[in-house]
Amino acid sequence: MSGAISVHHGDFGRAALYELDKPIITHAHREGHLIFYIDGGPGDVVVRDRFYKVDDVTAVAISPWESHSFSPSDPDRPCLCLVLYIKPMWFLEASQSAEFALSFGQPVVPMTGEVRRWATRLTSLLLDNQASVRFDGFLFETTRLCFDESWSSMDEKPNLLTRNVRFNDYRVRRSLRLMQESFTEDVEIDHLARDVGLSRPHFYKLFKMQMGITPNIFLNTLRTEQAIDDLMGTQKSVTDIGFDLGFSSQASFTRFFASNVGIPPTEYRRVAHCA
Repeated sequence: MSGAISVHHGDFGRAALYELDKPIITHAHREGHLIFYIDGGPGDVVVRDRFYKVDDVTAVAISPWESHSFSPSDPDRPCLCLVLYIKPMWFLEASQSAEFALSFGQPVVPMTGEVRRWATRLTSLLLDNQASVRFDGFLFETTRLCFDESWSSMDEKPNLLTRNVRFNDYRVRRSLRLMQESFTEDVEIDHLARDVGLSRPHFYKLFKMQMGITPNIFLNTLRTEQAIDDLMGTQKSVTDIGFDLGFSSQASFTRFFASNVGIPPTEYRRVAHCA
């Protein structure tokens, strides 16, 4: 059964050591996302409908809001992986240049000696299972190296102007606001499309063109983020957290959380800690 060894939350992102023997469904994050192979069987990551290996040769980089899924290559050999989630505005500010907006050049990141060393340092820190003032620095340096590697074979570097293509349709912006206001309720996509003045097919097409993901995945992301915030920042029971997010039972919430995060919410709360 998939499980977590350690989850560490810092001021600017989080890192987790997961042992995964079951798939994680297509989902997205507002953070930048890096997946490193540590031990066991390799894994397969699908980023925007293309397969990439997570093994001892390559890691996988996923830009904010890119849809992706994960599956172990060999279910009999769980994949032990280091998974990072990096807040994009922190990376931009720490880099001190708009040139370094957190958009990876390509999903494949070669496991160079330096990348491997920093991934190993982060893994060791998580295995200590206690807060460390070094965490945010380790997180940034690992991300910076992987960012540079992802662009090393590309002809053009990213900038904020070329990345500022999302959210430029007022109907999509309105739908984002409506979903952020009501994601704990039973949001009907038909009603949402009507509220922004579009048919359901046109709304789906426009939303995915602008965001790169479907409205359903966006809603699931909001629910998952709120669930993690509640698990880490409140004393609410898992049942109450699920009810507050619109789930009819703890079982349905647990299935949702495990499908999107990889482990059940009770285990996430048990192993996670903050800096």
